[in-house]
Amino acid sequence: MDDGDLDPMAALLGDPEVMAFYPAPKTRDESAEWIANQRRRYEQDGHGLWIIETAEGEFLGDCGITWQTYNGIAVREVGYHVRADRQGEGFATEAAQACVELVRSVFAPTALTAIIHPQNAASLRVAAKLGMTHIADDHAHPWIVRTVMGMQVAPRG
Repeated sequence: MDDGDLDPMAALLGDPEVMAFYPAPKTRDESAEWIANQRRRYEQDGHGLWIIETAEGEFLGDCGITWQTYNGIAVREVGYHVRADRQGEGFATEAAQACVELVRSVFAPTALTAIIHPQNAASLRVAAKLGMTHIADDHAHPWIVRTVMGMQVAPRG
């Protein structure tokens, strides 16, 4: 993800349907900061969110691994956003599964989580398809109790 992705990322993160489980859609400036944050994460952590696209190069959204916290515990989290008109086609699951495999090959053994708004049924289904189960409720935010899905990722072999 880089500055050249600003137009599609601003459209994605500014879409009220895509951002329904966030406090608000993001502005173009906030989307630019989102991209800058991902670039910092790549440098600091060796991972962040990446652009997801079809084999033909059609922009679909973003997905990747970031450090997050729940109830004060730092964890790697897989996160994803898919364009509203392409949701339900398996793209989030496919991209998130690739992230699990990255974690398996580079960081395992380790825990991997998905911290999800409890009403985001589609995202909860993606996490379950990855093999995650409900491990906690996150009470760190004043406006919501989030569902924490998680799994232990073991190395291949």
